[in-house]
This record gives sequence, C-alpha cells and structure tokens, in this order.
Amino acid sequence: MARSITKQRGLTFISIMLILGIIAFFTLLAFKIGPIYLNHNKITTAITDVKNLSNVENMSKHEVRMSLAKRLNMNYVDKIKIDDFDIIKRVNYISVELNYERVEKILGNLSVLVEFNESFEAGEGT
Repeated sequence: MARSITKQRGLTFISIMLILGIIAFFTLLAFKIGPIYLNHNKITTAITDVKNLSNVENMSKHEVRMSLAKRLNMNYVDKIKIDDFDIIKRVNYISVELNYERVEKILGNLSVLVEFNESFEAGEGT
C-alpha cells in the first residue's frame, strides 16, 4: 500500500544535519567573538574609572597613564598595551582616546574584524 505524503511527518537526516551545522556555526562564532567583547568591557570599565576620578583634568599624562595601566592590569586586559592610548594634556584639560581593532580567525580563511573607539575628555575646553 502506498502512503500519502501528507501523513509523513518529521525531518529528514539531511535537514537535521543542516540545522545542527547552523547551530554549531553560530555557537563557534559566539565562542570566538564573546571574549573580544568581554575584554572590551574591561577596557571600558578602566577608562570610565579614570574619567570619574576627582580632579582628573589636573593630573599629568604620566599619572593618567599609570592609573590606566593599573586598572588594565587589575582587570587582566590582554591585547591592549598602555602605549595604545592617545593622551592629550593641556592646562585644566585632558583627552584620552583608544582606537583599536581585533581580528579573530573563525574557521579556515574566515575571520571576523571588530573595531572599537573609546575616549573621554575632562576639564575646560570639553
């Protein structure tokens, strides 16, 4: 006896493999990109902490650089060095800027590029 196509239900083996492949790809993507954003969150926290220091606009470039370095070290930030920060200091004004990008290899010749730009200004002239 022939069965009607309308009574067949469920997925074929090929469609199950396709769905599992898509889920695996996005899981791999999350595992590769997630740590980049966690690291960036630590950097953002360090910059915000320095920005919220009282009288930060009167600190010297060296003091700001050391304060950032301590916070980055405390938070175990990797791939970013203190020399990557651009610090501009004038009388009663300071500007701190960080522009960086991360390239993470995903699979084979497939990579992802993530660009970040963080900055703050404090003091007169903002």
